[in-house]
Amino acid sequence: MQRLTNRRILLGITGGIAAYKSAELTRLLKGAGADVRIVMTPAATEFITPLTLQALSGHPVHLQLLDPEAEAGMGHIELAKWADLILIAPASADFIARFSAGMGDDLLTTLCLATDAPICLAPAMNQAMWRDPRTQDNVRQLSAQGVTLLGPGVGAQACGDTGPGRMLEPEELAELAAEQFEHGALSGLRVFITAGPTREPLDPVRYISNHSSGKMGYALAEAAVDAGASVKLISGPVTLTPPSRVDCVQVETAEEMLAASLDGIAGCDLFIAAAAVADYRPISVAEHKIKKGNEEIMELRLTKNPDIVATVAGLSEQRPYTVGFAAETRDVIGYARSKLARKGLDLIVANDVSNPDIGFNSDDNAVTLVSADDEVALPQASKRQLARQLIEQIAQHYHQSTK
Repeated sequence: MQRLTNRRILLGITGGIAAYKSAELTRLLKGAGADVRIVMTPAATEFITPLTLQALSGHPVHLQLLDPEAEAGMGHIELAKWADLILIAPASADFIARFSAGMGDDLLTTLCLATDAPICLAPAMNQAMWRDPRTQDNVRQLSAQGVTLLGPGVGAQACGDTGPGRMLEPEELAELAAEQFEHGALSGLRVFITAGPTREPLDPVRYISNHSSGKMGYALAEAAVDAGASVKLISGPVTLTPPSRVDCVQVETAEEMLAASLDGIAGCDLFIAAAAVADYRPISVAEHKIKKGNEEIMELRLTKNPDIVATVAGLSEQRPYTVGFAAETRDVIGYARSKLARKGLDLIVANDVSNPDIGFNSDDNAVTLVSADDEVALPQASKRQLARQLIEQIAQHYHQSTK
């Protein structure tokens, strides 16, 4: 079920005894890495409490279409846009009839009408209700409109009957939900990405930094999420908004970035060091603002910062696959190969920052992906497009290394 990582699942629950299984389904979806929001019909609350599902999903349960408090937060249209998949389990005969008729008389039917996300129904009802010609007409109509039917199963029912109409078991529904998504190149992997510059303070108002905008690192984080990864973005000070579905940790200095990079590194599969980390920092930081004196020359004493990517690549246990960046102004490939070997990296992304069209703060970039065995040049493109190409290439190298 790795395809569920970072997916947004809107779980609809309608009235029926099978609603008790929705608690386990919620737990399984969450355990597979999905973000689950729950919508219940009034009848569903007679079988299982919203509080139970709130505790399992980690989010308030949505109940009413015209709830001013809910509309002020994530309203029904926002929920419809939010979902990657709407899964209705159990789907009662009543709900199926109302949905097939195009009704929007409650929150759940309204969401289904308003969404562009795929919709899956897990029918659950008495075998006679399932066999009824009107129910069969309704499900045929919905299937023709692109709605996916998951089940029903065949077996003993709560009423004592035996036959078709049982809701599929939560484990099977979770697997079928995962199959609705394409398999991403990084599905199920934990990826750490550093981005942006660091700032090394001189005093309370001044610092040493560089021109990195963080755009490449942020684009890589977005591309990695789209490829199915669970992403931790460790960001220096930038003006960018973190991509959705990313755990973003904000830092200032190189030492803070190193600490954030090593926090949880045992669970990291792939480490991409896209940040432009300051090589040096002042030996001491003035307690108060340094005043301008009469001297014409001011000298600073600096000490080396920790080398974050080399530290990660040099881990003796549970070392992640490590990718570095080489931002150079001359002999780009030569310096990149030297850095690849010297720091013990698996891959390095080399780019020429002397070119103003693709350097720091530019929206475009052009890079060469360098490994011990080959070089792959990726021509100039937007950083967002380039990030997707890089993630595909990095994923291929990663999977080859694990064979």
